[in-house]
Amino acid sequence: MTETQKLPSDFLYGYATGDYYISSCSKQSPDVRVQIAAYQIEGSPTELGRTPSIWDTFTHPDPKSGRKPIKDGSSGDHATESFKKWKEDIALLKELGAKAYRFSLSWTRIIDFSDTTRTEGRDPVNEAGVKYYRQFIEELVKAGITPFVTLYHWDLPQALHDRYGGWLNRKIVDDYVHYAEVCLNAYGDIVKHWLTFNEPWCTSGLGYGTGRHAPGRSSDREISPEGDTSTEPYIVGHHIILSHAYAVKYFREQVQPHHGGSIGITLDSSTYLPYDDQPTNVQAAQRAYDARLGWFADPIYKGHYPASLKRMLRQRLPEFTTDEILVVKGSSDFFGLNNYTTNLVQDGGSDELSGKTKSTFIKPDGTPLGTQAHVPWLQTYPPGFRILLNYIWKTYNKPI
Repeated sequence: MTETQKLPSDFLYGYATGDYYISSCSKQSPDVRVQIAAYQIEGSPTELGRTPSIWDTFTHPDPKSGRKPIKDGSSGDHATESFKKWKEDIALLKELGAKAYRFSLSWTRIIDFSDTTRTEGRDPVNEAGVKYYRQFIEELVKAGITPFVTLYHWDLPQALHDRYGGWLNRKIVDDYVHYAEVCLNAYGDIVKHWLTFNEPWCTSGLGYGTGRHAPGRSSDREISPEGDTSTEPYIVGHHIILSHAYAVKYFREQVQPHHGGSIGITLDSSTYLPYDDQPTNVQAAQRAYDARLGWFADPIYKGHYPASLKRMLRQRLPEFTTDEILVVKGSSDFFGLNNYTTNLVQDGGSDELSGKTKSTFIKPDGTPLGTQAHVPWLQTYPPGFRILLNYIWKTYNKPI
C-alpha cells in the first residue's frame, strides 16, 4: 500500500496574480507568455506620480518608426485595474480562502523619476507610492493573508534605460539597491517573505537576446534596430545577480536583525530529460539546465558560473571579482522556483540561450511525452516536476 505523504502544517497555500498572453511580432513564436507583474495588473500608469517602465514603452508603438512590438496593440494601461480595485481584490482573496499572496511592486511608483535632466545620484523617494503599497500590505495582513513581495518583475524604469542603458551598465546595481533599501525599510516590519527578482532568465534572454520582452533588444534586425544577442544577455544577467546579492546583503545586515524574515530569488526552469540514452543527449540535458537554471543558480548557491557556460561563452561571460563572490555566494535563504513543463533534449542547434540544444515533446517512439496544453510550448507531465525537485535538491541542497 502506498503511504500518503502530507505537506507540513506550516505550508502556505496561496495565490499569485495569474498569467495572460499577448501577441507579438516576433517571428520565433506567435504567442508570448508573460507572467504577471505590477505592470500587468495595476493599470493607472501615471497615478501617484508613477513614470514609465520599459514595458510601458515596449507595449506602445515606437514614436519614430511606428513599429508595434505588440501585434494587437494591447498594453497594461488599464489591465485589471488592480491599482484602483485593490480592496476588492483582497476581499476576493479572502473569500477564496487564500493564506498567502505573491505580488510585485512597481519600481517607478516608489522612486520618483520625473526629473528627466538627472544624470547622476539617487532619484528621490515617491512617498505617495510608498504609502499606497503600505496600505495594501496592511490590508492583506488584516485579512489573514501572508504577503510575499517581489521587488522586481521585469519593469525596469525607462528613465534608467535612457540614462545609462539600464541593466547593461554596472550603475544599475546601485540604483536597484537604493530601490530595494527603500522597500525593505518601508515594509520590513510586516513583510517577512521577500523575492529580489522574478525569473531573471526572462529579463536577460528574452529582453536582450530574442527581443520578445522589453526592452526588445536583439541581434535580429527584423526584430530590433539595436542589440547584441551574443553578449548583452550575459551582461544583463551578471548585473542582475550582483543587484540581487547586494540587496540581500543590506537586508541581512540592516533589516533581518530587527524584523526577521527571509529573502531570496525566484528562478524558472523546465525539467530537462535526455531524448534518449545517447551520451551526447545526456550531456545536452545538463547543458540545458546550465543555460537556464545554472546561469543564475550556480553563482548564487555555489559562487561561480557553470563550467559548460564558461566553455561556450569564453570571454563573453563576465567574471566576478573576489569581493563580489563573497557577496554573491549564499545570497538566498531558499530556492525559489517557477516550473511550467518538461522537455526532451537533444544535442545540437546554435542557440546559446538554450545551451546549444534542441527540445521536443515527442519521444523517440513518436508518442507525446505528456498531455498537450492550450499553448504549444507546454505539456503536462507530472513526473517531471518531481525529477526537477530532486535535481535541485541534489545540486544545490536548499529548501525549495
